[in-house]
Amino acid sequence: MEPLRLKTNYRCVPALQQFYTGGPFTVSSDGSFIVCACGDSIKIVDSANASIRSTLDGDSEQVTALALSPNDNLLFSSSHSRQIRVWDLSTLKCVRSWKGHDGPVMSMACHPSGGLLATGGADRKVLVWDVDGGYCTHYFKGHGGVVSCVMFHPNPEKQLLFSGSDDGGDHATVRVWDISKTKKKNCIATLDNHRSAVTSMAISEDGWTLLSAGRDKVVTLWDLHDYSNKKTVITNEAVEAVCIIGAGSPFASSLDSYRQNAKKHASSQALYFVTVGGRGIVRIWSSEGAVCMFEQKASDVTVNIDEDGSRRGFTAAVMLASDQGLLCVTADQQFLFYSLECTEELLKLNLTKRLVGYNEEVIDMKFIGDDEKFLALATNLEQVRVYDLASMSCSSVLSGHTEIVLCLDTCVSSSGRTLIVTGSKDNSVRLWDSESTNCIGVGIGHMGAVGAIAFSKESKTSLLVAVDNMTAPINLKAKAVVAAHDKDINSVAVAPNDSLVCSGSQDRTACVWRLPDLVSVVVLKGHKRGIWSVEFSPVDQCVVTASGDKTIRIWAISDGSCLKTFEGHTSSVLKASFITRGTQIVSCGADGLVKLWTVKTNECVATYDHHEDKVWALAVGRKTEMLATGGSDAVVNLWFDSTAADKEEAFRKEEEGVLKGQELENAVSDADYAKAIQIAFELRRPHRLFELFAKLCRKGGAENHIDRALKALGNEELRVLFNYVREWNTKPKLCYVSQFVLFRVFNIFPPTDIVQIKGVGELLEGLIPYSQRHFGRIDRLVRSTFLLDYILSGMSVIEPETQPTQPKDEFPRQSEIDLPQKENGIEEEDHTIENTTSKKRKSNKSRHGSHKKKVKDVAYNKVESIQLQA
Repeated sequence: MEPLRLKTNYRCVPALQQFYTGGPFTVSSDGSFIVCACGDSIKIVDSANASIRSTLDGDSEQVTALALSPNDNLLFSSSHSRQIRVWDLSTLKCVRSWKGHDGPVMSMACHPSGGLLATGGADRKVLVWDVDGGYCTHYFKGHGGVVSCVMFHPNPEKQLLFSGSDDGGDHATVRVWDISKTKKKNCIATLDNHRSAVTSMAISEDGWTLLSAGRDKVVTLWDLHDYSNKKTVITNEAVEAVCIIGAGSPFASSLDSYRQNAKKHASSQALYFVTVGGRGIVRIWSSEGAVCMFEQKASDVTVNIDEDGSRRGFTAAVMLASDQGLLCVTADQQFLFYSLECTEELLKLNLTKRLVGYNEEVIDMKFIGDDEKFLALATNLEQVRVYDLASMSCSSVLSGHTEIVLCLDTCVSSSGRTLIVTGSKDNSVRLWDSESTNCIGVGIGHMGAVGAIAFSKESKTSLLVAVDNMTAPINLKAKAVVAAHDKDINSVAVAPNDSLVCSGSQDRTACVWRLPDLVSVVVLKGHKRGIWSVEFSPVDQCVVTASGDKTIRIWAISDGSCLKTFEGHTSSVLKASFITRGTQIVSCGADGLVKLWTVKTNECVATYDHHEDKVWALAVGRKTEMLATGGSDAVVNLWFDSTAADKEEAFRKEEEGVLKGQELENAVSDADYAKAIQIAFELRRPHRLFELFAKLCRKGGAENHIDRALKALGNEELRVLFNYVREWNTKPKLCYVSQFVLFRVFNIFPPTDIVQIKGVGELLEGLIPYSQRHFGRIDRLVRSTFLLDYILSGMSVIEPETQPTQPKDEFPRQSEIDLPQKENGIEEEDHTIENTTSKKRKSNKSRHGSHKKKVKDVAYNKVESIQLQA
C-alpha cells in the first residue's frame, strides 16, 4: 500500500460555464469559435470544448443582434440601448459606437467586403452604415413591421440587400434594396408570399435563387432574374432557419451517394437545403419536386411549449465551413453539431457534439465509470445530462422524468456496466443504463419528491440478472419501508460493507439503520439546523454530517457521540465528503466556498472561492479523488490534486534560486553590475537590488553600468522597479538611491514609453509627495550650510570666498592694520589657527588664555572686512 500523503492544495479548472442565455449568436468563418449573447455581455466560446476565450462587457442592456466581419477581425453588436458597437477582437476593445434606430436593432449583417453594415430594427427601418466612418450611407423605409432578418448578396459585385419582416396580421414581406449609388429607386422588388414573420433567408451558390422561410410553415424559392416565385415548399412546421447545402460539402456528397444508391437521377439544377423549426427535427429538401429527402426520426432536443401554444425546438441553424457539418441551436440554449453519412441506401444524421450554453442551477452530480471520464449532472430540468470531461460535450441526455430531477447516484456493476439511478419531484425513481441511455427500471411508491438516493456499495448481482434479460423497464420493488424522520430527508449514504445506511434530515438529526430491514441503530443529535449531507468513513466506524448551522461533525456509530466539530464556513454547509482514506474532508456550502480539512488536527488546510453562489453539488472520484463542484451559478468546476506538483514546483524554484543566487554573486565579484541587476530582478530580491544600486551610486562613473542594466528591462520589470523605488523613497536613509535610479530611468526612457507601463500613474502618485518632502529637507540643509560657512569664516576656520577677478592683495586683512607689529606671538598663533584643525586650535586657546579677547577681536574684524567687500 502506498504511503498516505495528505493533500494540501487543489487546482481549479472551470469545466462548464454559462455562455449563452438565448438570443443572437454568430459563428466565425472557419467555425473555430462562436460569439454568443449571454445576458448583457458577449461571450466568445471555443467550439471545440465550450471554453470561454474572452468576455466583452456590454452596456447593462440585453444584447439583441450580433454579426462578424468576413475576416473575423471585427464584431458588431447592439442591445436594447440601441447603441451599435464595433469591437476589435484582437484587442477586445470597442473601437467605435453610434446610435441610429428609434427602436432596438433586431438583425444585422456585414457586407462581404467588410466595409458596410446593414441593420434592421423594431422601428421598421433598414439602415446601411459605413464601418470605418460610422455614418449612415443608406436609409430604407417601407416595411410595415419589425425587420426580423437582413442579408447582403454574397457576391460583392451585386450590390443587393435583402430584408424580411413581420408586417402584422397575416402579412409578411421580403424586400430587395439596391445599395449602389447609380440607382435612384432603392427598393427593387417586394416579395410577398409569406403570411407570418420571415425568420431566415439564404441564397444559392450560383447567386440567382433566394430562399425565404417563415413561421407560416413554408419555404419560398425566388428567381432573382425577375424576382418571381419559382416554388413554394410546404414544411408543415414553423421554420426558424433554412440553409443551403453547398456542392462541395460533405452533406452534398452524402446526398449524391444516396441518389446513386437509390438509382434516382437528379437534375443539375436541383437545389438542396436544410430546414429546422418548432418540431426539433432536421429535414433535408430538394428543390426538384419540392420533396423531403431526409427527415430525422427522433428529436435530439426537448421541445418547449410557449404561452401561445406554439412548439419551439430549434431556433436557428448554420451550415459550417469545410467538413464541420451543420450547427443547430435549440430553445433551451444547446448547440448541436450534426454530420450526414450515407449507409446502405440510407441517410443517417449523426450528432457529433452537443454544447450546453446554460445549465441552470446544478443540484447534484456524480462521476460515471471506473475511469471517471464522464460526469452526470442533475439541474433544474427533467433530464439528466452526461458530459464527456475531455471535450465537455454533452454526450447523452437521460429523458423520462416528468418533473425536476433532485438527486442521482452511479455505480459500476460486476459485469462492467455503468448504471445511473435518479430521483425526481415526480415521486419516482428511475434506473438507467449509461451506454444505451435507456431507462431499465422504474420505482414508484414515494408519496412525495425523492430528495436523496444511493446505490449499495457491493451487492448488485440480483439486480443485474433482471437488467440483462429485460425487454422493457422493470418495476423496482421496495424491500423495506420505514418512517425515518419528522421532516424531509436531504441525504442518504450506504456503508462501505452494505451493513448500514445513514439518513440526514431537516429535523436536525441523522439516523443510522441496519440493512436490509432498516432497524434503527443510533440517532445522531447535536446539530442546531437541518442536516444537508451524510457520509460514512471509508476506514473508521464513523459518519460525517454537514448542517445548516455552519458546522461539520464526525460521529461515532457505536454510541452516537460527536467526535469532532469543524467550524469555518460562514453559511450552511451543503456537502461534505471523506478523501485521502478518511483522513481529510472536503466540504462546500451556501457561502460559495470549498474547504479542505484535516481530520486529525481539525485544521482547514485550504479555502477556495471559485463560485459566485451556493455550491449544492460535490462529487469525489473514487480512484483519482478528483473533485467536481456545481451550484446556483450554473458553473461546474473540476478540481485536481496539485500537492505533488506544487512540491515539485517549489523544489524546482528553490533549485533555480540557488543557481541564480550563485550567478548573481559571480556577477558582482566580476563587477558585471548590469548582469547582476538583471538577475536580482529575476529573483525578485529588492534588498540585493538596492545594495547594487547603492554601490554604483558611490562608485564614480557608474552611469554606464546602470544605463546598460536599465535598458534591458521590459515594461513588467520597469513596473516592478518603480514599485521598489516607491518603497525605498519612503525612507530618508534610502531616498538618495531611489532618486538616483529615478533620474537615470527618466533620462533613458521617453515619457511615451513610461506611460505605457501598467499602473504607472498610481506608482508615480506615491513617489511625488515623498520626493517633495526629501527635496524640501535637502533645501533646508543647503541653506543651513550658508550659516555654517558664515560662522566658520568669521572664526577664521575657512577662508572667505573672494571674487576670482580681484587680486588677493587688494583687500588687506583688518587684523594686519589694527594689531601692532610687536605682537609677533599673537600673529604666529593666528597663522597657526588658520592652518590647523579646530581641535588643535582649541588646545592652543587653552594654553594661551590671556589672548582670548584679542583673537575674538580678530574674528570680529574679519567679519567686518567681509561686509566691506560685499
